Amino acid sequence: MSILCVLVDALRPMQPFLVKVKVDRGEQYKIAYKWPLAELKLVDGKTLDEVNMDFDLQFDKIYKWTASSFDEKKTFIRCLWKLNHRFLSSAVTFVNVHSCSVEGRQSLQEDRRDTVETENQEELSVYQEMTPKEAADVLKLMEEHEPLVNNSIAFAEQLSRDLHVLDEANLQAIISSEKQVTQLMSFIDEALAEVARVEETLQVYDELLGSLKQQMDHIYQENSLLHHITSNKAKLMDEILFLTTHLDLGNEHCEALSCADLSSPSGVEACIAAAEALSACMNIQIHPGYRKLQAVAEQLIMFETLKQNFENRFIGHITNIFERQGSAQIPALTQPMDKLSAPSHGLQHKELVPYTPLMAWLRNANPVLFCDLPKVYAQNLSRLYDREIKAFFEQAKTLLVARRKGSLQEGQEKPAGMGSRQHPRWSLPGSREGQEDALNKGNVIKILEQVLRELRPLCIAEQLFIEKFFQLSQNSTELQVLEEEGSTASPVDPACVKPPSQPEEQTAQLLSEIFSSLDPELRCFLDVCNKAHPFSCLQILVTLNDCIFEMWGKTSAIPSSFFNTVLGNMLLLAKSSFNKFIGTLCKEIEEAKLPSKLKVGILPSVSRFEEFVNFSEAVFRTAQRRAELDKAHLRLADSIFNSINSLSSANLKVNTDMVMMENFYHVHCFLCQKKIQCLDGKKREAKQRYSEHMEKYVIGSLGQPLEKLNVSIE
Repeated sequence: MSILCVLVDALRPMQPFLVKVKVDRGEQYKIAYKWPLAELKLVDGKTLDEVNMDFDLQFDKIYKWTASSFDEKKTFIRCLWKLNHRFLSSAVTFVNVHSCSVEGRQSLQEDRRDTVETENQEELSVYQEMTPKEAADVLKLMEEHEPLVNNSIAFAEQLSRDLHVLDEANLQAIISSEKQVTQLMSFIDEALAEVARVEETLQVYDELLGSLKQQMDHIYQENSLLHHITSNKAKLMDEILFLTTHLDLGNEHCEALSCADLSSPSGVEACIAAAEALSACMNIQIHPGYRKLQAVAEQLIMFETLKQNFENRFIGHITNIFERQGSAQIPALTQPMDKLSAPSHGLQHKELVPYTPLMAWLRNANPVLFCDLPKVYAQNLSRLYDREIKAFFEQAKTLLVARRKGSLQEGQEKPAGMGSRQHPRWSLPGSREGQEDALNKGNVIKILEQVLRELRPLCIAEQLFIEKFFQLSQNSTELQVLEEEGSTASPVDPACVKPPSQPEEQTAQLLSEIFSSLDPELRCFLDVCNKAHPFSCLQILVTLNDCIFEMWGKTSAIPSSFFNTVLGNMLLLAKSSFNKFIGTLCKEIEEAKLPSKLKVGILPSVSRFEEFVNFSEAVFRTAQRRAELDKAHLRLADSIFNSINSLSSANLKVNTDMVMMENFYHVHCFLCQKKIQCLDGKKREAKQRYSEHMEKYVIGSLGQPLEKLNVSIE
């Protein structure tokens, strides 16, 4: 069911329309279709039978309708006829309907009849109540003829006579003004004739204006159509310009992508510009319907073909560079043998840097292919780094062993290490062995610092390069500042700051694969350093700590570098070796057997303790962290005290209390001289112990207190 209605546009030019209205589920009226009534060609009422309610409306095709009643059908067709006569100059043909003109005359007669009835009603409504003045006049008239009022017949006769007199007077006045009446009638006739002529003129004008109105309406419609045509042409031209502008890839770009000259700088720049232009063309947002156009589809297929071919050529070219760099030979050493120098990959990085924009383009264009390139780079470059790192550490080991040969000949065959010796050799100050060990100790610090100083820029430069080249998310600004700046900030205690965060997973994974041999080679080198002399673990621990503090002090924020992670692992290993060395030393001190010829004097374990404390304090003098050393001092002090106390059960040829008194006194004097804060408790305990054993010795051996001896000892 639909509602068919006729409406007239309120805007000029006024145009009638036929509108089909439907009611949706929400009981809201919506226009379903709209036809201009000027396009209506025929109205067919089917039959004149009042039972038939069907009728047809012919526009470009015939629409069949069925009215709900014959009256509605008749009223609607009459409305169409009126609008046709008024706006369309009877251009629409009506068939099988009642005579519209008759219906029009009947309607005019009905209108006149209604007008007469209305006038009669108006005449009836003229009679109204008398006003007070009219009532007074009537009373006055009745007072004048008061005697006659009582006699109605006589009063009526009197009024008739008066009326007759008035009529005669009127007739005489009319007869006397006959010329004037005749002249008035002639004027009226002339006025009627003039009105007729004016009506005829107005009718002519109306017909002319009606034709002009139709012409103006037709011109307006044509102008409206021309406006739509112009607007559509402009929109079409804009869309065509949009497609031809944004989907047009220059011939030079197509040539650059097809040739893919990646071996020359100019060719690389041309490929970068072409790749960016291709991405701009392929990433443009166009309407899905445009993709069905043959020209657009062919252009998109050409873009995809160029993209795939260039991707394959670029990946092959960059892979060849990776493989060539990974297979490169290690250059011969140009530095003197006494100076370490880590290899530099600046030339390799410089060769790859021009391809960075193309790597960024490939990452956005084809992430799947891009993900394999970092793995290929790591696999090839790891072979080169393995050879270079092994050669670097071989040079460091050779330099360390060569320096030891000049001071200690037997150290090459069997270097004294804490894990391989059964009876460690402890050098005393001033002896030839002590001088040799001093040389070894200085060599370990110098060479280890040189190794770390050379490795740090190598690792940081590689990390900076892969993060920039492969567009990894790791922020490389801090690392670049770390590489270029000098150490200006004061280091802080690692125990009081947040530990350095690990590099991002992908970056860490690539660097771990590239530097796969760095960790084992560095561990092996630290083992060699540990065997240089008994106290090498102290120097390694301090050197690693200082190196980490130096890197942390470069910037306000702790950088997340791969080399930091490696140093952290080596520091844990150094702490473990140091704790193991201290445990072994404590065990050797406690289980040491006294020589059978010992009479009176300082125990060897006490001398070892003093030598260790002197050396450790010298090494840790400028260290930023000494928590591990304080714990080691306490452990060694406990072992020394236990070793001295064990003399009470030993079978000595001399007085035990005298030996214990002398050793505790020596330990007390040594601790007073060093002023080590963590050993203040042990210093007081040593004083108490030597006082007790001195008293026992005096009482037990001499039989009486020796005041002067006691005072001199104190």
